Formats: sequence, structure tokens, C-alpha cells
Amino acid sequence: MLSMKAKYALRALTVLAKSKEEMTQSKVIAKEAGVPIKFLENILQELKRNHLVESKRGVFGGYYLAKPAKDISVAELMRIIDGPLAPVRCASISAYQKCDDCKDERACAIRKTMKKVRDAMSEVLDNTSILDMAC
Repeated sequence: MLSMKAKYALRALTVLAKSKEEMTQSKVIAKEAGVPIKFLENILQELKRNHLVESKRGVFGGYYLAKPAKDISVAELMRIIDGPLAPVRCASISAYQKCDDCKDERACAIRKTMKKVRDAMSEVLDNTSILDMAC
């Protein structure tokens, strides 16, 4: 499930992708994205640590995308904010962990189904950019 934090992060990046300005102040992003400013500032700092946005301090400062919007996938953002896309760890590629109660992972119907879910989600989210969402 998409967390509220990831939803807000997507809104913020979409605002930055649409922005005609070189820099966008956090209060402007918050207003346009409909995100509480204090929550947004924490999200922007996390996005900065993960190289999706950059910032500049000062009167003419603000935030801007660290790379073109077409090069930021929705999946990349979701993995940063919410972690792996797979609904269960045993179906994850990046955060695989065997289930403690599983007797035969290769025959597990739950794992097989959840891998299909992961693959379908990944297909859509890895191929949808922030630019796609901004249009």
C-alpha cells in the first residue's frame, strides 16, 4: 500500500516537475501539493539525501529536481520512501528474506502469486516517470 508519506513525496516531485522556476520554495511546494509544510520539509530532506532533489539556501533559494523528471521513476521514489515493492519479503528482489514458516519456498503458492504481483507493480511503476505524472 502506498503510504501517505510516499503520496506526498510524489505530489512534491510532480510540483517540481511542473515548475517553470529554477527553484521552488518549500512553502510553494506545500501549497501546490496540498501537503503540510512541516511534513513536507522532512520529506524533502529525505529526497535530498537520496539524490532526487537538491536545494539552495537564501532569499532566492528553494528546491529543484536533482535530475530530469523523465529519469525519476515512481518506483524509485516508492522504494526510497516505503521500501521494496513486493508485498512479502520472500518475493522481494532487493530485500529478500525467507519466511520462517515456509517448508518449501519453490512450491509456495503464496510466494508465486506475490512475485507476480511484484512483477506487475514493477512493470508499471518502473516505467512511469515523474514527468509522466506531471503531464
